[in-house]
Amino acid sequence: MRPYFFKTLVFVLFPLLFMLNRGAAQSKAEFSIETDPATFVFNGYAIHLRVKLAGMDHWLFGLGTYAMDMPEALIDLNKANKAEGWQVRLKQGYGLFAEYYFVKSNRGLFVGGQAAFQKFGLQKGGFEEVEADFHNVLFMPYVGFSWRLFKSNFYLKPWGGLGLTDKLSGSNQIGGSEYDISPVVPFVSLHLGYTF
Repeated sequence: MRPYFFKTLVFVLFPLLFMLNRGAAQSKAEFSIETDPATFVFNGYAIHLRVKLAGMDHWLFGLGTYAMDMPEALIDLNKANKAEGWQVRLKQGYGLFAEYYFVKSNRGLFVGGQAAFQKFGLQKGGFEEVEADFHNVLFMPYVGFSWRLFKSNFYLKPWGGLGLTDKLSGSNQIGGSEYDISPVVPFVSLHLGYTF
């Protein structure tokens, strides 16, 4: 039943956004594309699409996909996993985003939320030929700031939040050792984007 969660969310979210947009004053829609350059440093990628609907000048909605090798510092934040030889890859993440800007969409201070479905791969020192995979769901409130660069359509967007996670399926064990999945995960990011 859980795999249908995101399909249901999409079928509910888009009609809701359409209805909210119908009666709004008509300012034009804007589209943005963003990435997190740090993901490329960690053998991954991130691509995020955002839209400001016509008449909704303080809101930005979007979706994204991302992957990366988790840095040891992030793995070690959970003391149960520290120095245990875990190698963790976020193999694939799919997220839906909503952000409210206090000044104007994609400018200044904002608060947001993310709902995501993620697949992780695990390896452990001493068991190099063995890999375990598990899926989780993530819900994360966050806060950030968006700066326009040199009065252009490019922008920098640092943000940080606390994610709440729960394992949906798969295994987080290798060779009798269990990778501890924290229910609360701190996260910070710096997105680089462009608005069309």
